[in-house]
Amino acid sequence: MTILRQRMIEGLRIRNYSPKTIKEYIRRVRDFASYFRKSPAVLGPPHIRQYQLHLVDQKASWTKFNQSVCALRFFYRTTLQKGWPVKHIPLPRQPKKLPVVLSVEEVGELLAAVQYLKHRTVLQTMYAAGLRISEAAGLRISDIDSGRMALRIEQGKGKKDRYVMLSPTLLGKL
Repeated sequence: MTILRQRMIEGLRIRNYSPKTIKEYIRRVRDFASYFRKSPAVLGPPHIRQYQLHLVDQKASWTKFNQSVCALRFFYRTTLQKGWPVKHIPLPRQPKKLPVVLSVEEVGELLAAVQYLKHRTVLQTMYAAGLRISEAAGLRISDIDSGRMALRIEQGKGKKDRYVMLSPTLLGKL
């Protein structure tokens, strides 16, 4: 492992980035360096711009493009302590798409198609509370506050704790 990679990993860990984010940032900086076949320490803003155009030409997803920009910003600003890339690495415009919203009847049909009561209960809870899979998997009985119709979510996305209020009306329709 190179010294720069080790320093970047240490910087990310000190700032409490998740292991998945660390892995992706390292991958994005490695891809950038591989594209030019040079150490990223010797590359500068013109190379970053050229790499961004390369990603656009390759029709890279918005997520990949954004991760590359954020990884390069972190690498140059924090790991190498350079000030120039922060101002010169633009983020792409994120496409704005309307979400697919199921009707109450469609949700009911979807949940009714689940045969096992345990699986259906988990899906109903996730839907009613707007939980992510990892948040639902981490639920414990002690996280349920039935008096207030709320769930306590510990260490959800971004390692944040939060309360989710459940709607009795919505639960009754499911």
